[in-house]
Amino acid sequence: MQQPPHPFSCIYSPNVAELLLQLDCSLAITTYQAGKLIFISPNGPNELVQLPRDFKKAMGLAIDGRRIAIATKNEVVVLADAPGLAPNYPPKPKTYDALYVPRAVYYTGEVDVHDMHWGAEGLYAVNTRFSCISVIDNEYSFTPKWKPSFITDFVPTDRCHLNGMAMQNDRPKYVSALGTTDTAKGWRSNILKGGVIMDVESSEIVAPNLPMPHSPRLYNGELYVLLSATGQIAHVDVNTGKYEVITQLQGFVRGMAKWGDYLFVGMSKLRQNASTFRDLPIAQKALYSGVEIIHLPTGAPVGYIRYQSSVEELYDIQVLHGKLRPGVLNHTTNVHRLALNTPSHDFWSQQTPELGHG
Repeated sequence: MQQPPHPFSCIYSPNVAELLLQLDCSLAITTYQAGKLIFISPNGPNELVQLPRDFKKAMGLAIDGRRIAIATKNEVVVLADAPGLAPNYPPKPKTYDALYVPRAVYYTGEVDVHDMHWGAEGLYAVNTRFSCISVIDNEYSFTPKWKPSFITDFVPTDRCHLNGMAMQNDRPKYVSALGTTDTAKGWRSNILKGGVIMDVESSEIVAPNLPMPHSPRLYNGELYVLLSATGQIAHVDVNTGKYEVITQLQGFVRGMAKWGDYLFVGMSKLRQNASTFRDLPIAQKALYSGVEIIHLPTGAPVGYIRYQSSVEELYDIQVLHGKLRPGVLNHTTNVHRLALNTPSHDFWSQQTPELGHG
């Protein structure tokens, strides 16, 4: 009798570990379905190693220098790398070359934060439930900064499923939404052709009639987007509104990051019992979740990571450059309270019975 795969088991193409070594990086992915932030790192040129940590309904990821922000169900959690603590991490000394420890928690409430980026005004977040771009701070649940011109009321009803955000000069430049509707979840009525990309500065729609756009990104001044309903990576001409398909993938695409000449694209399995997904063109092909690696200059797929258990839906993916074995502590267990990190010195407090390791 065949044994079920171990939790978080995955298969991957033979070149992935070597490629991450060459690029001097690890990957960070979020899976809201499994409630995890997962670091994926090379363990030599032939093997990958994973580190999952609990973050309830983990969604958008933002990276700025040594900081990582993670959107969760009710909070945005900020971590910072304390490399001086990594070599002496008590449970696993001499294992990690970086160690991300909790530094702040913003209590946003359940506002369904999707993409996030740090910028000129702080931490920008796509606030999907309120159909706006917000800044996450310590003054309010969130501070609204922009909303589409067709949204008439400031109410928590997810009117257009605003989801993605591309930054330019440290400010939001383009956003993606699944519709231009102004009623509660009205976007669900036309998910195959109702998607748009909007220019934040002008509030103009620069690309209409898109099949579930996610993860807009500006790379070398050019706009790219994932078309989730059709499994495509597309280059968008913002002057004409037309797009060119760069790569066709066999799955539901969401979450994209670039390092060097390579795109790392998240893939999700589809919930077959969900009416939003079951009629999509890609529905019968979205049979696995993981990461596809694309050589951007040619559009050719060059590698993959595919989960066999635990992970079914990904939201975001980011690249941790210069980190080949990063560690991470969450804020829900007590071990992080032993970590003392300052600009000049790092210490591990002595274990006490009331702290424990959680």
